[in-house]
Amino acid sequence: MADTSFRTFDASRWQQRIASIHTSEDGDPLRLNYIDCRPADGTITHGTILLIHGFPQTSYQFRHVITPLSDAGYRVVAPDYRGAGKSSKPVAGYEKSRMAEDLHQLVQSHLGIKDKMHVVGHDIGGMIAFAYASRYPNDVASVIWGECPLPGSTFYEQIKGTPGVFHFVFHQVPDLPEALIAGREKIYLQHFFDKLLYNSAAISPADLEQYTVAYAQPGAIRAGINVYRAFEKDAEENRKWLRENGKLTVPAMGMVGKESFLAASTESMLKEVHEGSKVDTFLVEESSHYIAEENPESFIKGVLGFVGKHS
Repeated sequence: MADTSFRTFDASRWQQRIASIHTSEDGDPLRLNYIDCRPADGTITHGTILLIHGFPQTSYQFRHVITPLSDAGYRVVAPDYRGAGKSSKPVAGYEKSRMAEDLHQLVQSHLGIKDKMHVVGHDIGGMIAFAYASRYPNDVASVIWGECPLPGSTFYEQIKGTPGVFHFVFHQVPDLPEALIAGREKIYLQHFFDKLLYNSAAISPADLEQYTVAYAQPGAIRAGINVYRAFEKDAEENRKWLRENGKLTVPAMGMVGKESFLAASTESMLKEVHEGSKVDTFLVEESSHYIAEENPESFIKGVLGFVGKHS
């Protein structure tokens, strides 16, 4: 069993910064919080890995894997996407193509990283990772995404109204979710962890408190819910992109927990939007949905095994 309850993580090389960026439709600058971890001095470098978190989480979800990935020779960038963590919480702009543009601006304009990079996304971050790779394929060496029903895919259409993902529907209701969750953020977040964990030690009370504080900030729950309210627009954009461009040819891997309800559908979902000959899959052992926290060692193995072939 992958027990993370007593694991500590080394943040000594992390730089935590705020970037001020401008995207195509934002009038005011967007502030993005991010972690930047470079390889240790003297390490042979292989490129950059962009880690994109999900809901109800922040970049904190990658706390166990950032330094080990960097130790393997990669610069690791882990932002809080718009609306999450210490980043700005605008009312609009939660289409995944817009959120991908945010991160592209962070990487290219603010950090000045011009080489092709490896994009890794989990949950909502998986949707953003696909948007990033499809909209900026010339800037992506490889993409890993999973633990999400990609809007516009057959699987998304099949499950979006089912009880297992009740929040997809609940989050579409105007204003009501925010009113019911306000002051009860810990209860709401705990529900998702209790329902979707396999390794129950992966999210400690201290970790839950970290996420609760993040989503109790003014505007944070509304932003998190607006990420879901954009799903149908995301589906429309993804279908249109595929019609106009065909399947994505960037090397892609689906990464999913072996115990996840998404495990059986991940490969077919990726092949629906990626060239099949360029698709791999990796099952994270002893894990359900929260793969980077439930079994960091397997997560790291999967990421390094794939990006190493495309560095």
